[in-house]
Amino acid sequence: MKASRSPGMGAMTVIAALLFVSAALRLLGVSNVAFALDGQGESQSNASIAVDWPEQDGNLGVLLSSFQSREQRVRAEEQRISKRSEQLIQAEASIASQLAKLEEAELQLRKLLSIADSASEDDVARLTSVYENMKPKAAAIVFEEMAPEFAAGFLARMRPDAAALVMAGLNPQTAYAVSVVLAGRHIDVEKNKRD
Repeated sequence: MKASRSPGMGAMTVIAALLFVSAALRLLGVSNVAFALDGQGESQSNASIAVDWPEQDGNLGVLLSSFQSREQRVRAEEQRISKRSEQLIQAEASIASQLAKLEEAELQLRKLLSIADSASEDDVARLTSVYENMKPKAAAIVFEEMAPEFAAGFLARMRPDAAALVMAGLNPQTAYAVSVVLAGRHIDVEKNKRD
């Protein structure tokens, strides 16, 4: 069974539509507009009604001004955001470029450190060879002047027979101090193996 339609509902719809159109025309500032209303099949179907609107309502002017002001602020904010976005893109490109340069500099630095380490290792190896080829008593005099840690470093690199002859030429306190450093190095290695 269909619900019966109230005769007032059609009229309410037409009135609501007219009010909506009226509000839209006021916002657009239209005056002296003629409407053609469609009746319910009667003779009024082609009748037109002229509506006379005031030129501009005071509240409408304030509302329109407020909308225009807000639109200007929105456009200014969009421009600011767009400019900021461009700046961020430029900053990202600059950072990427600088990062690439830093990576290249790091690579160059590693190469230089490797060369320096190699040269340093070559120098230490050459000096160790010099000490090995010196007369043991002359080498012992030089080792007496070195700090025990420094002397132990060279003695650990020397051939055992050459190191033994140099150690034999050291005074007992220096020989003991160098031996403690040498033994301590091995103890640390053994501890690390166990851990």
